[in-house]
Amino acid sequence: VARVLPDLVRTLSGMIEINGRMIPVLDAHVHVFPVELIVEREAWLLRDHWFADLYGTPNSKLATTDDLLDSMDRSGVDQAILCGFPWSDIEHCRLHNAYMASSVAKHPDRLAWLGIVPMVESAGWIARDCFERGAIGLGEFNADAQGLDLDDCRSFAPIAEVCIEFDRPIMIHASEPVGHLYPGKGGATPDRILNLARTFPDLRIVAAHWGGGLPIYELMPTVRDQLANVVYDSAATTYLYEDAIFDVVELAGGRDKVLFASDYPVLGQQRLVARMRHHGWSTTAHASAVLSGNAARFYGLERRQ
Repeated sequence: VARVLPDLVRTLSGMIEINGRMIPVLDAHVHVFPVELIVEREAWLLRDHWFADLYGTPNSKLATTDDLLDSMDRSGVDQAILCGFPWSDIEHCRLHNAYMASSVAKHPDRLAWLGIVPMVESAGWIARDCFERGAIGLGEFNADAQGLDLDDCRSFAPIAEVCIEFDRPIMIHASEPVGHLYPGKGGATPDRILNLARTFPDLRIVAAHWGGGLPIYELMPTVRDQLANVVYDSAATTYLYEDAIFDVVELAGGRDKVLFASDYPVLGQQRLVARMRHHGWSTTAHASAVLSGNAARFYGLERRQ
């Protein structure tokens, strides 16, 4: 009993009640950092301009895997997909990738990870190495941070080709062309994300942050066809949108294109999960698809029953 009870408690804590049934939650977009990077934060601010822009103020939160697991237990999140940071330096990527791979090896039933790949000559090889080490995809790519020209995506070909070969998706930061400015917003607007999808039609893409509004254009049949391999995660919802965004994107793009995601620790998991408990789900199957099933399918994860 002593051995079984902790697993039972964790299983129940990783679900939330929807319409009288327990639904597992998979957070498809969280960020974690190695302990030594957090301890030496001031030094790292000098090593990468994008990191300095996002984490230059003391109230900008950084979290370790242990911090994340504690948040998951408190919030009702069963599994999470780890992202690191869009470093432009290859050694920074290697350090961060090693940390995430090690974290997943310790908690394989709760965590999965996305490899970080810089825009360098050996990008294709680095992507291949990430997959061979267990990464389920790549990301979060950030065009502004890593020097990717989304108006001319040919430089992304080595990475895209490896992803297509391994049948693994990429997650890419997307931003709204309207609304308020904030650190890290960048210029990866819907038209540029659409250009990436057009350039590599066989590449499976997760457009983060609701694609910066891209799914609305799926109401145009031609655009919908070009976005057949694109889905959208809900990261930063509590910062950017009203809860109705879930319904709007489902109406425009389809229910199977919505991946639940928090953007932890930039935003807390508890707040968004609490909103999901009271969201107007049509059925428990609907809730299950959005909260875990869609991400599990798109990333090739097996969801625990």
